Amino acid sequence: MTHQKSLNRLKEGNARFVKDHLEAKLQDSSRRNSIVVGQEPYAIILGCSDSRVVPELAFDTGLGELFTVRVAGNVANTSSIASIEYAVAHLATKLIVVLGHQNCGAVTAAVSGGNNGYNLNHLLGHITPAIAESEKDASINEVVKKNAELTAIDLINRSSIIKTAVKSGEVKIVSAYYNLKSGKVDFLN
Repeated sequence: MTHQKSLNRLKEGNARFVKDHLEAKLQDSSRRNSIVVGQEPYAIILGCSDSRVVPELAFDTGLGELFTVRVAGNVANTSSIASIEYAVAHLATKLIVVLGHQNCGAVTAAVSGGNNGYNLNHLLGHITPAIAESEKDASINEVVKKNAELTAIDLINRSSIIKTAVKSGEVKIVSAYYNLKSGKVDFLN
């Protein structure tokens, strides 16, 4: 499947989710049995670990359709990048979506600053470039969108596997923003 077809499937699934017309296909024992031998996800989602944002639901997908990597603030850290590299190199997945969301707690914590302990401070450090590149009075949601855009760039800059796949046209990376109330995903680029 091409990256454009994958993106279209995500958009169509999100439209169903927003309208409460979920197909909820590929979620039964038959599907579980069919994917025991392997996986062929058509999209990779780097999303936040926020419990209110569930990519498989937001895009009305079934088992094995998405390769989902979740980490607070949808940051590109070593582990999330390595997971995405696996899907690009070994599963031939053609589309990567960096999915930020409305009222992200990790972005809010990064903007607020302060000492959150070693591990959380380290994670929030990945968000500080988005703060620096946003307008001085930018809202949290504007910083969330900037963070998704910069994370998409980070994936290319920090991974030769991803960079090679993108440069060859084999893989496309897009950033997106999930609206909590409506469930609508806005694709940013």
